[in-house]
Amino acid sequence: MNIIRSHKELIVYQLAFKVSMEIFQTTKSFPKDEIYSLTSQIRRSSRSVCANLAEAFRKRRYEKAFVSKLSDSESEAAETQVWLDYSIECGYLSKESSCTLFNEYEKIIGMLVNMMNQPEKWSLK
Repeated sequence: MNIIRSHKELIVYQLAFKVSMEIFQTTKSFPKDEIYSLTSQIRRSSRSVCANLAEAFRKRRYEKAFVSKLSDSESEAAETQVWLDYSIECGYLSKESSCTLFNEYEKIIGMLVNMMNQPEKWSLK
């Protein structure tokens, strides 16, 4: 059994980081008047998924704190999905691109829920 020593080794973290970087690249083409609203919001929430995962990983000695940070990460992933919906409706993103990103967040959310449902697997006791 391989021991995971860093949040960067988590598959869910790697996927969330990759998708947040795709969002960063994609939002470079958003209108300049969205820089302080939609653009910053979607970038912030997508990055927050990763940040909360890193915090959760470091709190795994405390099951409730671990699950709480994973829950925060899940919430940020869902928020990112909402911003993707706005991006389509505003005409900044194609349905195809948004659908791909949305589905990646569905995978991320599924992985986070699995971790929350089995926190003992991740515990440092």
